[in-house]
Amino acid sequence: MTKIDAGSPESVLPTPSHTVGPFYGYALPFPGGGEIAPVGHPDTITLQGHVRDGEGNPLPDAFLELWGPDPDGALPQVDGSMRRDPATGGHLGRNGVQFTGWGRVQTDADGHWYARTLRPGARGHSAPHLSVCVFARGLLVHLFTRIYLPDDASALASDPLLARLDEQRRGTLIAAAEGNGTYRFDIRLQGEGETVFLEFR
Repeated sequence: MTKIDAGSPESVLPTPSHTVGPFYGYALPFPGGGEIAPVGHPDTITLQGHVRDGEGNPLPDAFLELWGPDPDGALPQVDGSMRRDPATGGHLGRNGVQFTGWGRVQTDADGHWYARTLRPGARGHSAPHLSVCVFARGLLVHLFTRIYLPDDASALASDPLLARLDEQRRGTLIAAAEGNGTYRFDIRLQGEGETVFLEFR
């Protein structure tokens, strides 16, 4: 048995390395986070895709928050989705009737995500879209982007943000229709095909 003097350098344990995370899976996800549309609503659409890093590898621990207006373009004025039971403090989740316009989803082991929401209506001069906030490993600051739907070519052509982008970059913000009200939207954090991200000042 080797004894080490308490004052010697060998007796000091190394300081753990600092980590940025991700720690999203601990407390932020909640049951039904991606079920934004009220049950049985006729304007429900499904969005799905992958979050990928600069090399094209899927990220199994990314996290997305989505916001969108209702089909009339109005922003919901309903209380949040994580309702609590006032008697027990337990989690009640969504009530399945009211549309909050907000959802929170985590990618699975394959970097895949999905959410069901209402088809967003146009607001102002902007084409119908959903706002997205992306959290992922290695990001010290979350990223903002948009998901535009491809159904109205004239609205997309006149959208102020899309008009400022060249065709290739514009395409990273427009979801691909897959039929039956389903759209695919992949998010690429950097590298070839990098998604356009927005900066708010």
